[in-house]
Amino acid sequence: MQIAPGDLDDPRIIALLETHMRTMLAQTPSESVYALDLSGLKQPQISFLAVWDADQLLGVGALKELAADHGEIKSMHVPVALRGRGIASMLLKYIIALAQSRGYARLSLETGNTDHFEPARSLYAAHGFEPCGPFGDYAFDPHSAYMTRTLQGA
Repeated sequence: MQIAPGDLDDPRIIALLETHMRTMLAQTPSESVYALDLSGLKQPQISFLAVWDADQLLGVGALKELAADHGEIKSMHVPVALRGRGIASMLLKYIIALAQSRGYARLSLETGNTDHFEPARSLYAAHGFEPCGPFGDYAFDPHSAYMTRTLQGA
């Protein structure tokens, strides 16, 4: 498996991001979906990543710079058929290391708070993320769970 900057013009990546957005909209009221669309992921403060095994796309994720010392994880998604293989964990570790290399002192994320999102919350908790309040531009949302962790070496 290899993690590399993702090409947001690649039809395989576009299809996976569309699946991600459909999944979010099926599980969360639209006003509480904070997933980024293609134009949002193309912003300069976003580093978009893809996980590949040869030419098979295994997952995507992004790191957004909120401030010089604070990053946010965005758009983490592994296809359902590929879950349970450690892909999300590997990508998360990569994003954490990338945030540390940039000198971020903190890395945060927003995810859903329903049972659908329990595997995601468990993954993040296993990597040192703890519940927190809204951060950045977020306001309290009853459908959201916010998590954060401090970074070593920042």
